[in-house]
Amino acid sequence: MMKQEEESFFAETRNQLEDYIQDRLLLIKLQTAEKTARLAGILSALLVIALLSFFVLLFISIMGGYFFASLTGSLYLGFGIIAAFYLVLLLVIIQNRKKLIESKVSNTIIKTFFEKEEETEL
Repeated sequence: MMKQEEESFFAETRNQLEDYIQDRLLLIKLQTAEKTARLAGILSALLVIALLSFFVLLFISIMGGYFFASLTGSLYLGFGIIAAFYLVLLLVIIQNRKKLIESKVSNTIIKTFFEKEEETEL
């Protein structure tokens, strides 16, 4: 009789442990999906903002090129000044990319994935 109770206890405990592990795996999958979706949303918003910013910058650059062309009397020189400005800006960004871009992107991704859940742990 005692042996049957022990076997029943261990079988029940094993079933509960399997259910618990399955529930924990499901919770991890759901949390990962939520954080991935949030990160995709952030990246999509940044992409739209970057695209619109590109067009604004493009038209301001064209205006600047024509402005400097009217000051210098040469269309090539006017747009050359704008191109030189962007070349200098590109070199500065390349030289400081870790500090300016890579660390901020990494920190945003890490914060998104390791945010504390508002819900209590089970």
